[in-house]
Amino acid sequence: MSPYNHLEDHFARIGNLDDAVGLLHWDMSTIMPKGGAGARAEQMATLRRLRHSLVAAPEVADLLNEAEANNNLAPWQEANLAEMRRAQIHASAVEGKLIEALSKACAACEMIWREARPAADFARVRPALTEILRLGREVAAAKAEILECSPYEALLDEWEPGGRTHAIDPVFDDLANFLPDFTDQVLEAQAKSPPARLPKGPFPAEKQRMLGEKLMAKLGFDFERGRLDQSHHPFCGGATDDVRITTRYDENDFVEGLMAILHETGHALYEFGLPKDWQRQPVGRARGMAMHESQSLLIEMQACRTKEFMMYAAPLMRKAFGGRGPDWGASNLHRLYTRVQRSFIRTEADEVTYPAHVILRYRLEKAMVVGDLEIADLPGAFNDGLEALLGIRPPDDAKGCLQDIHWYAGAWGYFPTYTLGAIAAAQLFEAAKKANPEILPSIGRGDFAPLLTWLRTNIHSKGSLQSMPDLLVAATGRKLDPKTYKSHLKERYLNT
Repeated sequence: MSPYNHLEDHFARIGNLDDAVGLLHWDMSTIMPKGGAGARAEQMATLRRLRHSLVAAPEVADLLNEAEANNNLAPWQEANLAEMRRAQIHASAVEGKLIEALSKACAACEMIWREARPAADFARVRPALTEILRLGREVAAAKAEILECSPYEALLDEWEPGGRTHAIDPVFDDLANFLPDFTDQVLEAQAKSPPARLPKGPFPAEKQRMLGEKLMAKLGFDFERGRLDQSHHPFCGGATDDVRITTRYDENDFVEGLMAILHETGHALYEFGLPKDWQRQPVGRARGMAMHESQSLLIEMQACRTKEFMMYAAPLMRKAFGGRGPDWGASNLHRLYTRVQRSFIRTEADEVTYPAHVILRYRLEKAMVVGDLEIADLPGAFNDGLEALLGIRPPDDAKGCLQDIHWYAGAWGYFPTYTLGAIAAAQLFEAAKKANPEILPSIGRGDFAPLLTWLRTNIHSKGSLQSMPDLLVAATGRKLDPKTYKSHLKERYLNT
């Protein structure tokens, strides 16, 4: 067997470990009894340390050196080898015992956060979060030295390969300057239109689930290879050919739960569309979280908040909840799903104010990783930052720094991928509509096949064959372009 073929076999086994961790995490987040938390933390830590040892093993470095000397690899193999090398560099920078300690700390902190969030009790989770940050800084420092980047960028690179602050900062600073005045303009324009009215509830969770599953099927979700469940925080996870998505329901307002389902379905469609010939290989995985978020936001924001989609979905919503009257009309529901308002919760935020939530978290986590912001000062810094960006101040920490799971699960460096993904989503949807003018009319009939076909061809089937900039250039003709995103916002919220 050639060195490259040895590596393929080796990384296929690593892929199986990733799948096992994915399912254990899904179980922990959905149906695991509370008493199993300690044992689950041990299980996941053991698997993550085992995975780390398999990637960082000295023989892997030797095989990589030998395989890289081979000039006879096909393009997909070359890309796979590059992804293997990237994984090996990340793993070899950190000792296995640190990976295990961080995994246990994250599992423990997440369980505490589940109780602290509804109680708005940051003090309860602060010691556990402090420990996660301490360990995360150790990982960041070790990786930064090898990657020749800042400690924060070393963590960002885990989620967004090649992501660097010198590229992100000007984009986010531009949006931070653009959005306040633009938001004022949108709110002024919105005030001149008929107000969006939430139909009268309640909206039973079971009926929300049934409606969600009907729309998931229309989007192309494969229930033979996936399922929908409930969790404290919506996510998409699971394993190869077993994609698990979750949401949470509010029986007084069906908007958040349904849009979370559509968002996570976008993630799932990406996972279903990845190249079958490269399953469990690094090159067969999604191309970073910014591209992943572009797929979820393309479905949720770009496609499913159009007038065309609402013309199709409004009768389904009305039927699902037995609604009557004009509040269930497509026009009102479209205004409801595109309503702009300054709000505290990121996952409930509209398309216009959402980037401000992300920019705030990006700035805060950068400061925490480098030591410019201590955990004890996080609640105040969060509240000050939201007030500066959106003009509102959280009344408590449940609506402030406790609302998201990411930091409490150790996901430092993830947040910027949301807005990078939103920018990419606008660019991709524009290119898809130009390539196939039938996409929007088809969505109006509940037919997502034309859009999904374009995404399968241009994004999903490519896996990690190319970098995100190269994928965008191939699909749209240019690299990430914030101008397209701002043009989309102006068109949707000021010109209609």
